[in-house]
Amino acid sequence: MSTLTDQLRALGDVRAPASLLGIVLERVALGDAYAALDTPIGRAFVAFSRDGISAVRLDADRASFEAAFRRLHGRPVRRTDELPAPLVRRVTRALGDGDGRGLQYDLRGLTEFERAVLRKALEIPRGEVRTYAWVAREIGHPAAVRAVGSALRRNPVPILIPCHRVVRSDGSVGQYALGASAKEQILSAEGLPIQPSGRVTERGMRYLGSDSTHIYCFPSCRHARRVTPRHRVPFADARSAAAAGYRPCRVCRPALAS
Repeated sequence: MSTLTDQLRALGDVRAPASLLGIVLERVALGDAYAALDTPIGRAFVAFSRDGISAVRLDADRASFEAAFRRLHGRPVRRTDELPAPLVRRVTRALGDGDGRGLQYDLRGLTEFERAVLRKALEIPRGEVRTYAWVAREIGHPAAVRAVGSALRRNPVPILIPCHRVVRSDGSVGQYALGASAKEQILSAEGLPIQPSGRVTERGMRYLGSDSTHIYCFPSCRHARRVTPRHRVPFADARSAAAAGYRPCRVCRPALAS
């Protein structure tokens, strides 16, 4: 016959059922639910919690999405027939104008650095791109370019948090949470032509100046795109632009980017 001590020791071998975490999260109103939604690059599965949108993925089916969500977030997600109507309206509006800043996001599980990277990506306007180095400088970690790339690849809410608008310094599109081809497709849909080389800018051109204002910008900046062809002056780097007497745009802030 087992003693009380033996019974207490046996408690250490007890394992909670896999479904318990989901039940607990639901009870404390921290659970996630998901449904399908049409996006500019096809049907996506969108998950949400009381704190906001927690995931966007283009998985082939619900089982794949649920498995990926649990793997990435460490918690379950439950299926629902459709997203709440107010959320659908806000997401549809954000997809239409390319501005996801009005949405709420559930980014628990990410580090403060990763959240800072994603918040900065939200500032990049539709139809424009910035570099990984620009994001690193803007958030106060200019040497953390690789870490910025890693944080963007971990973005749980791509499309809405526009990590697709961050490219390499040479203009090549770089990697993307949903794949490089999806990144090119979204940028093209936003009005950015992709060069045959796979870049968003011509080879050797990192910045574009105007010889009438002597201001230089990222080529996709809305001010740079208004410069007429005869006034365009391409620059390979910020040092060349400064040496020619050009100052950085105050809107896209290209200074010191590399």
